[in-house]
Amino acid sequence: MVVGDGEAVALLGPNGAGKSTVLRAVMGMLKHRRGSISVRGEEISTLPTRQIARGRAAIAPEGHRLFLELTVEDNLMLGAYHLRRERVRTQELLTSVLKLFPVLEGYRARPCTSLSGGEQQMVAIGRMMMSDPAVFLLDEPSDGLAPIAVDAVGEALAALRRQGHSLLMVEQRVDLATRFCDRVYVLVGGEIVLEDTPDAIDANGRALIETYLG
Repeated sequence: MVVGDGEAVALLGPNGAGKSTVLRAVMGMLKHRRGSISVRGEEISTLPTRQIARGRAAIAPEGHRLFLELTVEDNLMLGAYHLRRERVRTQELLTSVLKLFPVLEGYRARPCTSLSGGEQQMVAIGRMMMSDPAVFLLDEPSDGLAPIAVDAVGEALAALRRQGHSLLMVEQRVDLATRFCDRVYVLVGGEIVLEDTPDAIDANGRALIETYLG
């Protein structure tokens, strides 16, 4: 599986197919038994998670995984911990997050417990952005969100794609995955069974994907 520079790729599949496992393996949270994982030509499969998170890859995990007792800004700044001595760059990243999610500007001093599910997802994506990674990993960004929040998250991801960021997104919703991604992979039982572009997914192709998804 390949995610090109500046490309958005969706990874679809039924529950238990191994989608989240792929993201965890990229982050070094799980060790794979064979094969390799590289980011911009650098083999990272032997690196610990803390080193991978220093600009190589970052993840917005399923369920947000925020420090709920901390403020929105504190959660965001944790993503840039490895850049803490680079104040100018950190401020640039924070500005970019607040530009993408302007609603968070007024919530910077609020604890994350006071946010809605959609707003917490914005913080999780913003924390990932603050790491300034080569590739963004998103695990089920629409999970548990109201339709209006799903639309807002989808628009934000499309904006990141337009800005030239590389994204690998695990998602159950075919409509969201095909809205802005360049390519779609379908994973079943740990194996890639389909690779296609959204434009090539006509009515029959969509039915084929939905068959794989169960």
